[in-house]
Amino acid sequence: MSAEHVWQEVASLEREIFELTGRLNALRKQSPGKPVSDYGFDTLDGRTSMRALFGDKDRLLLIHNMGQGCRYCTLWADGFNGFLPHLESVMSVVLVSKDPPDVQRAFANSRGWRFRLASHGGGDYIREQTVIEGERNVPGAVAYGRLGDSVVRLNACMFGPGDLYCSIWPLLALGGIDSQTFTPQYRYWQRPGRLDDGGNNVVD
Repeated sequence: MSAEHVWQEVASLEREIFELTGRLNALRKQSPGKPVSDYGFDTLDGRTSMRALFGDKDRLLLIHNMGQGCRYCTLWADGFNGFLPHLESVMSVVLVSKDPPDVQRAFANSRGWRFRLASHGGGDYIREQTVIEGERNVPGAVAYGRLGDSVVRLNACMFGPGDLYCSIWPLLALGGIDSQTFTPQYRYWQRPGRLDDGGNNVVD
């Protein structure tokens, strides 16, 4: 296949993906929602409810994070953290995981995350609201709506290498790098054998 043919095929597929994504989002907008329970979560400020997580918004986005032990979940959250002020202008955003609140906050601080955090502890919420039926600790996100005193589940998605929800994948793909050749790491800086700055206050 010639280079010109490859580029034409890429452009054609990009247009098709753009159009299909538009159709997908239009269908999601029509979602009537499915009523759910007012689940409880643990936070550093104590026990709270799903309804309370909405704050003054009528939409709530819960980001399902597998916990500090998952490099991929960390990659997604690193990316969402940059968009957080934009997201929070229209809906409440909370990152949830099985980790206890103190572990969540310590790890979030180490990453510079600004998310509100809540722990489901592996209980009813993640069992019943998972993004893949039968699988509890799966990365993804669920959007909820508030209708009076009721909460409804609007839409959900699963996260995975190469998906649409982490902008690093298409950028890597531009360079011919895919999820088989790239694995996210917690840190990319490696301590050199000799530190020319004196080596004080180094945090590994």
